[in-house]
Amino acid sequence: MSDLVARTGRHQQRYEEGYRLIAGCIPFRFRDMEQNDGDTSEKIVEVLMINSTSGPGLLFPKGGWENDETVKEAAVREAIEEAGVRGDLVHFLGFYAFKSKTLQDEFSPEGLCRASMFALLVKEELECWPEQSCRKRSWLTIPEAIECCRHPWMRKALEEGFMKWHEGGMVSTINNDDD
Repeated sequence: MSDLVARTGRHQQRYEEGYRLIAGCIPFRFRDMEQNDGDTSEKIVEVLMINSTSGPGLLFPKGGWENDETVKEAAVREAIEEAGVRGDLVHFLGFYAFKSKTLQDEFSPEGLCRASMFALLVKEELECWPEQSCRKRSWLTIPEAIECCRHPWMRKALEEGFMKWHEGGMVSTINNDDD
C-alpha cells in the first residue's frame, strides 16, 4: 500500500479564460542498446506511458494544476500519483489545448483544457504509488509511444515538443533548484 494519497476533487483547480489548467509530463529514461556481440553501442530514449482508466490507449501522466502549487510541482505530483515515478523536470515542452468530454464543469462548461507539458528525467520507479491499483506502466520507444498514444494533443506534445527537444540535444532548460 502506498503512503502517498492522490488528490481528488476540483475545489482547488485553477482556471483561466474558460480553460481548466492542466500540468503533465513525458517521463523518460535512457537505456543501453546492445549489439549482437553483447557490447553496448548507444543509448536509446524510452518514454513512460500509463493506461487510461476510461478506455483504450496509453497516456502520459497529467492532471489538474491546483491553487496551492506551482505548475512544475503539479507536473511532478501527477507523475508520482499516476505513474509512480520521481525525477527531475528538465525541459518545458509547451502548452497544448484540448477539449475534454469528462472535464466539463461550471468554470469550463465546454470542457476546454490547457496543458503545460514537461520532460521529466526519471530517477526512481516507486514500488507503491497512489494509483497503482488502476494504472499499468509501459516503457516504450518514441515510435511505439506515438503509435499507442490515445489523445492527439499528447501525440503532438511527444512529436512537436519532446522529439524536437530530443533532436536538439536534450539540453536541460529548467533549474530545479529554483523551486
